[in-house]
Amino acid sequence: MNAGLRIERVAITHPDAQALIEAVQEEYVERYGGRDESPIDPADFEDPLGQFFVGYLDDAPVATGAWRRSSVLALGAEVTAEVKRMYVVPAAQRRGLARRMLAHLETTAAASGIEALVLETGLKQPEAIALYLSSGYEPIPGYGYYCGSELSRCFGRVLENYSPVVHENP
Repeated sequence: MNAGLRIERVAITHPDAQALIEAVQEEYVERYGGRDESPIDPADFEDPLGQFFVGYLDDAPVATGAWRRSSVLALGAEVTAEVKRMYVVPAAQRRGLARRMLAHLETTAAASGIEALVLETGLKQPEAIALYLSSGYEPIPGYGYYCGSELSRCFGRVLENYSPVVHENP
């Protein structure tokens, strides 16, 4: 059902990425009464710190997902990254695209030596919580900008297929 999704790595500043980020911000305003104010540095989504992706259906940008290295220790992992900007436009929802994007984030993070992914979402996004739980994520202690918010929920998952990155000595 999601076979037509093409996922491309782009800069967070790419016009398609920016349009989808604005769309998700509008959704946050609808659901929570305000935009996501957690700090984002575009450099966090460039190697070696992270990666940002846009998913396309028939050349139309319909989904985003990203990861950035994190200092959060969770689930016994020492090298973690945070999932950010998971979003699928309403017209393309309920097709498995978010699950495919999440799997892509897991694969690319694991290939970069990430041992576990962590993320923060909100109670007013029950479909996101259901996706993460059904994908093997488990609740972890709160962290980050919204730590302590009664609406915030944090999850993590150890990446079974991560590959330790070997750095050669100069």
